Amino acid sequence: MRSKSFIAIAVALIVVLGAAGAVYAYDSSRDDLIAKGVTIGGIDVGGLRAGAARERLRAELLLPLAKPVVARFKHRAYTLTPKAAGVGVDIDRAVSEAIARSRQGGIIDRTVRGLTGGRLDEAMKVSISYDHDAVAHVVSRVRKALDRPPRDAAVSFDGGQISRTAAQTGMQVVAGRLERDLARKLTSRTASRLVRVHTRSLAPKVTDADLGQRYPSVIIVNRGAFTLHLYKDLQPEKDYRVAVGMAGLETPQGLYTIQDKQTNPYWHVPDSAWAGDLAGKVIPPGPDNPIKARWMGIYNGAGIHGTSDIGSLGSAASHGCIRMAIPDVEDLFDRVSVGTPVYIL
Repeated sequence: MRSKSFIAIAVALIVVLGAAGAVYAYDSSRDDLIAKGVTIGGIDVGGLRAGAARERLRAELLLPLAKPVVARFKHRAYTLTPKAAGVGVDIDRAVSEAIARSRQGGIIDRTVRGLTGGRLDEAMKVSISYDHDAVAHVVSRVRKALDRPPRDAAVSFDGGQISRTAAQTGMQVVAGRLERDLARKLTSRTASRLVRVHTRSLAPKVTDADLGQRYPSVIIVNRGAFTLHLYKDLQPEKDYRVAVGMAGLETPQGLYTIQDKQTNPYWHVPDSAWAGDLAGKVIPPGPDNPIKARWMGIYNGAGIHGTSDIGSLGSAASHGCIRMAIPDVEDLFDRVSVGTPVYIL
């Protein structure tokens, strides 16, 4: 009786050991097999052994990433190749991690899952690296080619002519967005490889419309033609006959402004040899004061003023000032203000 019991136990033990050996052998044969339901970077590698999984990842992941990314702005294109960007994917590591996850759990669980066709349903991300400096370099190239500062409207009086420089709107590449878009395209196997370069407009501080407000009046004195030209809003307004400085006491050439305005001014006689006994004196309005009616100072004692010596107009007869007929200087006085540019050529 005891002999039969021993035999039964031995047989059962042999069966158990055999089954265990079979389970171990089955599990060992699958030590490089990725469980069904596992994906890497959206690519299904479930049911594949390590070698086959690596081949699939190379075909479906590396090949799409091998295409260059192109940043485009209108007709201009800036290409960034994956090689230049140092794009890299550690496929071996990704497959090793997929196998490690597939081997999680006990041997019985793995065996049952394998025999019954069970799924692990594990979505694994894949790490794609790239050279950030290479992307920044492309962004720098694009900015160098496209960035344009705004240009303010300006006016020049050179040569006695009013010439305008039109305002121009500037442009600036949205660099942060371009860098992010390039990185996203470089590391995506499904996205388009085309990147649109976005820009923003930069408005000038001084527009064409602002010029008229900045220069409501301008005076240009042509010494050779003995003419004073008045401009309003940079448009010709009126011309006046004048006298200018004589030889040795020439009216100063250059760009000045009206610094002060006076009605029936006192004459502060320059302390110069030509003034004789009057040098340094102050002469009040009256017959002895050659500065008649109005005064508009421009530079270092020189200015625009009225004169009773009408015969001197149209000649170089003054001591450096610009003389005008009294009705003309009164008219001009009312049309200009302190700060009005005075260009003398």
